[in-house]
Amino acid sequence: MSGVSFIELSSTALYISFFIYLIAIVPWGLSVKSKKKAFARIGLVLTIAGFVLQLFYFISRWYVSGHAPVSNLYEFMTFFGIMLVGSFLIMYYLYRQRVMGLFVLPIALLILGYANAFSKEISPLIPALQSKWLTIHVMTVAFSSAILSISFVTGFIFLLKTIDVSQKSKQAFFLELTMYFLTVVLGFIIITTAFNVTGYKKYVMFENRQQKIEVYDYQLPAIAVPKDSVVVKSPASTEALRDKNGLVEIPVIIDAKKLNTIIWAFLTGSLVYALIRLITKRKMISLIKPFSQKVNADLMDEVTYRSVVIGFPLFALGGLIFAMIWAQMAWSRFWGWDPKEVWALITFLFYAALLHLRIGKGWEGERTAWMALIGFGIIIFNQVFVNLIISGLHSYA
Repeated sequence: MSGVSFIELSSTALYISFFIYLIAIVPWGLSVKSKKKAFARIGLVLTIAGFVLQLFYFISRWYVSGHAPVSNLYEFMTFFGIMLVGSFLIMYYLYRQRVMGLFVLPIALLILGYANAFSKEISPLIPALQSKWLTIHVMTVAFSSAILSISFVTGFIFLLKTIDVSQKSKQAFFLELTMYFLTVVLGFIIITTAFNVTGYKKYVMFENRQQKIEVYDYQLPAIAVPKDSVVVKSPASTEALRDKNGLVEIPVIIDAKKLNTIIWAFLTGSLVYALIRLITKRKMISLIKPFSQKVNADLMDEVTYRSVVIGFPLFALGGLIFAMIWAQMAWSRFWGWDPKEVWALITFLFYAALLHLRIGKGWEGERTAWMALIGFGIIIFNQVFVNLIISGLHSYA
């Protein structure tokens, strides 16, 4: 079998796993509302089947490319999704909480859908990435982030169980805000998929920070564009078609093309959220609140804490120690205050504070749950906004 055919088979396996997870949400939901164990078994079998297909995708892509497939945003986020499902399976076998499957799989689907919006091409590694530390550092970060993300899921379930969402309160507002941001990710998937189907293209030429001519390939209508940029016919063309090419000009220190995608994600996500509220005439948290009725809140709190206990040292190892070793080898310095490095440090300090407050100050239950939600927000901000918008040595997409 040729490499191209193998890659196509690998991608097909990943697509099939996506639909298997989508189907698996139904039996997991039924298992939460029913006492019958058959629904949980079906959900578990489907989840394991999807996970095996994801592993096949990952291993086969590694085989064809010759390096760990975590070198761009598509590959990293896909691996992050694989590790999230894998972390769920570990925690499920430890605690047997069916409700986790109902909430983890939609998050995994959002991550896979988000990854699918980026280039899937296998490219040769640049010199700085041609190291075994690519595999060690990035895969450890993805695995630890996935385990920490389980604490977000169980913390969210805990809050859904314990908070009266029918009353106006700060807790209910921020819980609903969490659902809104998840809907924004869904909006990103919808809008990028829609314009990919139409084959929309627009080429914008500008002078980058190194004072070199660069061309952005826009797949979404331009709202944000680089300062002093012009529209050209093709990437190879230098003939300007027109000067006015977007609503807002952005300094070149910020990646205008990626910021444009974020803007479209919020616009589409806000529209989807408004439609859901309009059709159901209820808050989104009110729609999913019934699935938390049979939840043991204390056990959810325990899983939240255990997930952080496991994920935090792994993140410290992969996100800081391994990263500094690789930085010294690649750039001859252990630390350089690159945006990604700064946010890795912020993530480390935040979860260190969470454990300190939990163990030393007795911050259990609701306080731990809220911190788990904030921690997940920091992880996603690092993987989405820092990668997409802020230029740096670690930025990729």
